Amino acid sequence: MALRAAGRRSLVDTVVEQLRAQVAAGEWRVGERIPTEHALAEQLQVGRNTVREAVRVLVHAGMLRSRQGEGTFVVSTADPGEIMRGLQRAGVRDVLELRIALEAEAARLAALRHEPADLDRMRAALDAQTAFEDPDGQPDSGSLELYADHDVEFHRAVVEAAHNTALTAAYAWFSSSVREALVTALGDRDMPRIIHGDHHALMEAIASGDPDAAARAARTLLERPKQAVESLLAEI
Repeated sequence: MALRAAGRRSLVDTVVEQLRAQVAAGEWRVGERIPTEHALAEQLQVGRNTVREAVRVLVHAGMLRSRQGEGTFVVSTADPGEIMRGLQRAGVRDVLELRIALEAEAARLAALRHEPADLDRMRAALDAQTAFEDPDGQPDSGSLELYADHDVEFHRAVVEAAHNTALTAAYAWFSSSVREALVTALGDRDMPRIIHGDHHALMEAIASGDPDAAARAARTLLERPKQAVESLLAEI
């Protein structure tokens, strides 16, 4: 399928979008070499420098890989950056549902594989979080982001206690969306407050070595805010 000619706006951005779409659509299979700069420049009716810059962007994104003297090859049909932007656009309920899926399995594995240092990290995050609470045990209104940081640190500690490299990497990508959704929820009076008892119950279930109990505790912890969000959405 021929590429469309670039328009008047940023040529590099236009070519990046067109090449990304072609790769995602399977125009060139994973492992296959894409056309030369000269061929792409002719198809797009742009200069070779523009094509070179666009290819460089997709190499940096992890979709393409250049091999000296051989050309540029497709390594992935998915743009990790676009995936991340999709997560950032997701609503609070979507984020919570994905968190339940990831964290329940992470907790189950953590119960089987955790090390003492993992539990120490969880405890440290919970202890640090209390420094940003008001006398009623609620997040201090002036420290919501710091409070959220320690909560995310606790959950990252749970995920990393699973000692699954792929799960850790996926959650690292996802954690910025978790933090944004959490800060939003903390500033909303209609959302339930964070319950430390639920966090400690999860940590204790992991420490006990019971995978089923750990998975249940992770789900219980996140079901409360998910139900609150669903109630709010039902009123709209």
